[in-house]
Amino acid sequence: MIERVQLAQLPTPIEALPHLSKMLGGPQLFIKRDDLTGLGFGGNKTRKLEYLAADALAKGCQTLISTGAVQSNHCRQVAAAAARLGMGCILVLAGEKPEQPQGNLYLDLLSGAEINFVPKDQRDQALAEIALQAEAENRKPYLIPYGGSNAIGAMGYRQAMHELHEQDLNPDWIVFATSSGGTQAGMLLGARETGSQAKILGISVDKPAREFSETIAEIANAGAELLQLETRFRSEGILVNGDYSSAGYGVLTPAEKEAILLFARQEAILLDPVYTGRAAAGMLDLIQQGFFKPEEKVLFWHTGGTPALFAEPYCKKLLPT
Repeated sequence: MIERVQLAQLPTPIEALPHLSKMLGGPQLFIKRDDLTGLGFGGNKTRKLEYLAADALAKGCQTLISTGAVQSNHCRQVAAAAARLGMGCILVLAGEKPEQPQGNLYLDLLSGAEINFVPKDQRDQALAEIALQAEAENRKPYLIPYGGSNAIGAMGYRQAMHELHEQDLNPDWIVFATSSGGTQAGMLLGARETGSQAKILGISVDKPAREFSETIAEIANAGAELLQLETRFRSEGILVNGDYSSAGYGVLTPAEKEAILLFARQEAILLDPVYTGRAAAGMLDLIQQGFFKPEEKVLFWHTGGTPALFAEPYCKKLLPT
């Protein structure tokens, strides 16, 4: 049995997007609100952390260690999970220390996380050294990979697909932001188990499609082994669109700005500038191209990240003075 600790407020709701559907004149649009999972402002990583933190506790660990960008949604939720469970938290953030903490970083500090800022090209080395130091100090560390994306973390979105199955929407497409691979890998596992016929389309925020689909297949297959399933996944069958990632990670383009403002002003739903903003921009472009059929149901899976809206340089670019 794979251990799990309750951290998220589940199930997250599914809402129709009637104004956007009518305005765009394409498929029926819905949204699954994983921005409402509840832990430290919520997000998709909370589902993964229910399994990763449970594994840490089962192994007697006392300190969660992970890494990400300065505005990492994942690290914000790791810090919140550690606080909820009475554990320590050490974060290794790739980038320079800002003069004033904002957005996700501000929330990391509120949750009591210890922060280490390192250059991006030194992150892996620093992470390993900090983990060794914590071990030497008898802090019993548990190292969580980037984005929580490994076989254990993937169990969160395997469970999420079972949850979606029980909500009885039966979408033709599921569209979402994909970056470290664990969310999509878990979805693939859960879809296989529930018999879902939905096409699972990840919009890559920072990686080429072919290279990334191989990473997703590796995580999904590791998850299948963990579950002792005979099923296996091939990268050729995994749907990743990398056409919208050329600007680079965390770069807010006019397309993301348009998507964020459309969702906010048409449906009162806040997207983030790094992940869901880019995925929504890609989905809107695909709708305009006629990629989806008018009679199809398209579920946009909101993976969270909204605290980044309150961090520079995003807030000035979204609403310049």
